[in-house]
Amino acid sequence: MSWIYLFVAGLLEVGWAIGLKLSDGFSKPVPTLITIALALGSFGLLSLALKELPVGTAYAIWTGIGAVGTAVVGMTLLGEPRDWPKMVCIALIASGIVGLKLFGKS
Repeated sequence: MSWIYLFVAGLLEVGWAIGLKLSDGFSKPVPTLITIALALGSFGLLSLALKELPVGTAYAIWTGIGAVGTAVVGMTLLGEPRDWPKMVCIALIASGIVGLKLFGKS
């Protein structure tokens, strides 16, 4: 169950990272409240995952999911630039996430 908590926590991190952009510096109330709720949910689920998973592995995967997901959402929905070096780096982060899941001790 801890891996599921961690995965959902990572997805919520993507949500609150995008929410930070959409809140326009916390000047828009609805996106701000949604961002805060997503951040709290993300931290809460991460804390549950840490009951069973090593902190280094869990934190690296959590931030990796957030980084990859936020970059992909930024490129696909927010019109951020896409170029091959960026895509290669995102793929390297994603492969690190998979490697940590497969080879990180749990």
